[in-house]
Amino acid sequence: MTGTKPNLPDQEDDVDRFIAQRAKESPEVDTAGMAIFGRINRIATRMAPHMEALFARYGLERGEFDVLATLQRSGPPYRLSPTVLYTSLMVSSGGLTHRLKRLEAAGLIRRIPSAEDRRSLIVELTDEGKKVTTAAFAEDMQLESSWLTALTPEERHVLTGLLRKLGFAVPIHGDSSDPPA
Repeated sequence: MTGTKPNLPDQEDDVDRFIAQRAKESPEVDTAGMAIFGRINRIATRMAPHMEALFARYGLERGEFDVLATLQRSGPPYRLSPTVLYTSLMVSSGGLTHRLKRLEAAGLIRRIPSAEDRRSLIVELTDEGKKVTTAAFAEDMQLESSWLTALTPEERHVLTGLLRKLGFAVPIHGDSSDPPA
């Protein structure tokens, strides 16, 4: 762990306090969503600076690591089209272009002509890109595993299943199942 003892389930956290405050101000509003999503958001917010620092040690921003990791997990020959990349990463093509320029300048990827369409370029992970991605990913998983020591293996298994189920319930923005604004 990283120096602080995790709260025990019977201890009150910030979200509990927010819910109690909301119960006084808006007693008619169901805050069950805040109990779950408020914690997910707070955990993600607390994780972010640790993750950013980890990737910065490799000269990367989080989004750049995501590009490299997506290429690496695609398997040999570690090549994808920009369309597959930005769809997988859920970023705009413009946002991806910026990341690709930085990664190419750093020698971590290269853009090569497509065998199917010579007008298109394919993004390929370089040997240096594979090396950096492998090292950063291992360190990332070690860090995340250190946080998971607060949970038993059974709790991790249950939480994984519950988050997967919840993930399917929350639509991707723009899906026809999005609630009306």
